[in-house]
Amino acid sequence: MNRSRWPLGLGAALIYFFLYTPIAVVIVYSFNAAKRGGPWTGFTTEWYVRLLESPDKLDAFKNTAILALTSTLISTLIGSLLGYGLSRYDFPGRRLFSWLMYLPVVIPDVVLAIAMLMFYSIVRDAFGLFQLGMSTMILAHVTFQIPFVAIIVRSRLVGQDPALEEAAHDLGADAWQTFRHVTLPLMLPGIFAGAALACTLSVDDFVVSFFTSGPGATTLPILIYSSVKRGITPDINALSTLIVLVSILGTIAVTWFQRRGNAR
Repeated sequence: MNRSRWPLGLGAALIYFFLYTPIAVVIVYSFNAAKRGGPWTGFTTEWYVRLLESPDKLDAFKNTAILALTSTLISTLIGSLLGYGLSRYDFPGRRLFSWLMYLPVVIPDVVLAIAMLMFYSIVRDAFGLFQLGMSTMILAHVTFQIPFVAIIVRSRLVGQDPALEEAAHDLGADAWQTFRHVTLPLMLPGIFAGAALACTLSVDDFVVSFFTSGPGATTLPILIYSSVKRGITPDINALSTLIVLVSILGTIAVTWFQRRGNAR
């Protein structure tokens, strides 16, 4: 039995090796003392200190934080309401709407980015609205974040026993009291997990941000892309390491909220 499984284990080990070795190399070389990369010359944390002394990187960090937090708040609110409505109400076109909700999740990022850019261009030419900048980036991020939040919240509510809400009504609670004291606590783990995932996707996103950004709206992924074209330097490795760390923390947060919700 064990011998028959070793090819599967070897294949899994190779997959993990090719997936995570490049990330590990970036993290290790972010501590390389060589000023222009290249061979290992010693351990240092100088490049992380220099990130705090670089105005362009601080501005990119501020833009990334504003973009991620604002889009996450908006998408979490709308996505939670959407997930609640799809799980609790039956209305005409509900199945079609549920299917369309998955489109931003499955279509390539570049297709969504081009579609958003064309939409902004048409509206700008017709009405003078949507000048490319932080506002257009926020709207684009909200567009692809909402389905992720809605799917998680909906999955959370679908797995709950509707008898809990019916019992609250039987005990005299009105619709608002039932939602506040029964439904919302059941939704919270899914809401937090969806928000953590939305924030992580926003921080990591490059394609949609690149197509919908404007002057003064450079984010960390865009800054890294622009810098890499001039050559990979240790400070870029340090910046990439921090983004990887944020992604890992976001993934851990999503998993923790989901497991906590299941335990409750």
